Amino acid sequence: MEEIEHKYTQVNGLKLHTAEIGGRSSPSVVFLHGFPEIWYSWRHQMIAVAKGGFRAIALDHRGYGLSDPPPRPNQTTFADLIADLLALLDSLNLSKVILVGKDFGSRIVYLFSLLHPSRVSGFITLGVPFIPPSRPSAVKLHSEGSYISRWQEQGRAEADFSRFATRTVVRNIYILFSRSEVPTALENQEVMDIVDSSTPLPPWFTEQDLDVYASLYEKSGFQTAMQVPYRSLNEEFGIANVKIEVPALVIMGGKDYSLNFPGIAEYIKSGVAKTYVPKYETAFLPEGSHFLHEQFPHQVSQLILDFLCNHS
Repeated sequence: MEEIEHKYTQVNGLKLHTAEIGGRSSPSVVFLHGFPEIWYSWRHQMIAVAKGGFRAIALDHRGYGLSDPPPRPNQTTFADLIADLLALLDSLNLSKVILVGKDFGSRIVYLFSLLHPSRVSGFITLGVPFIPPSRPSAVKLHSEGSYISRWQEQGRAEADFSRFATRTVVRNIYILFSRSEVPTALENQEVMDIVDSSTPLPPWFTEQDLDVYASLYEKSGFQTAMQVPYRSLNEEFGIANVKIEVPALVIMGGKDYSLNFPGIAEYIKSGVAKTYVPKYETAFLPEGSHFLHEQFPHQVSQLILDFLCNHS
């Protein structure tokens, strides 16, 4: 991956890290990671997109990876990340882009497309269907022991994580999030206790990959990562028009634990999303987990390239 260039851009008082590869095609493709990921999770797709003739840019959100932490991590919001993205596009002179988001990066894609429609020519999301921000959030329905409920509590995840080395925390989260059931702790457990120390990593995630993630979380810590997304999920945006007119694709893994969130599988099957995003299409990878872009990099890359060739 030596061909990927790393840059830093001053954005809203912070230095944001971006990784970039490819030509100067228009529109460029901007990749937005989720948790526990950073820019590195898009490594396979970035190289494939560049070989297809497109410019690929992946960033670390504020407080993640090599980007600066915000001055008050526990006050960071999705609105901050959306403002960062807009300022970054302005700084790079990108008037229109195709956005690709995964996990909470998908939420940023949807909100950015609603708030700044003139800057988006299309988008692809992984693992999270389009749900209008005005609809009730499914996360409110989670049990007390679910990882989302636990991590929404100020300080609880930090105390849980502090018992282990950073590398072990990232390892455990990758193992938990690779399963098909929602990570849920018992009453006398914390989330980190769910994983047995003898459990191997998923076969598609190497020790070298883990080293990269661990080194970056050693730098950033988890404070901002717990604030956004988990403690900012109920943020209000007051968006009146929740219709998006650009081409869109959501890629879902058939074994993604998020399909077991309350009402999500039924919502996806209903096709209601096309009411809000008329040019919305869905692709399923039956064996895909929550990390389907790392688990099946070639299939996901091909889906992205097909979308780019059809809509750019």
